Amino acid sequence: MNNIVLIGMPGAGKSTVGVVLAKRLGCRFVDSDIVIQEKTGLLLHEIIEKQGLDGFLKVENEVNASLEVKRSVIATGGSVIYGKEAMEHLKAVGMVIYLKLSYPAVERRLGDLNERGVAVREGQTLLDLYRERTPYYERYADIILDCEDKTIRDIVAEIFSFVKLRRR
Repeated sequence: MNNIVLIGMPGAGKSTVGVVLAKRLGCRFVDSDIVIQEKTGLLLHEIIEKQGLDGFLKVENEVNASLEVKRSVIATGGSVIYGKEAMEHLKAVGMVIYLKLSYPAVERRLGDLNERGVAVREGQTLLDLYRERTPYYERYADIILDCEDKTIRDIVAEIFSFVKLRRR
């Protein structure tokens, strides 16, 4: 197995699924948002406050494009798909899985966008963001996994079965 890269909207369960999947596969778990925070010494919302959204996206792209890991499950930030270099690198080093949720499900899970450190432009609604990002997630995904009304266990089992099939 090379890496498994999880993409999707904030609140889709990338980090939670990633931790459980890594345990099941016996490999490392990497949260790219935490890597960004470690490399910059700042929380995500602090980067956005200091460097603006474009500055944050640039940092996110650079960090993800330079991730050097093997046998890992990588949970990315929801905005990773804006970074062309990052996505090319992640696709080259792993299988990209889009954890897909409907807009109402994302809205229910998310709550306050600013509190979550979601990369959203001034005046942009969550629905705007969902509509903007969905085509990117679909374009970059090797596998699109519908996560609607599924438990973490169900999602992990489905991904595990994909990985087993690829090993053959």
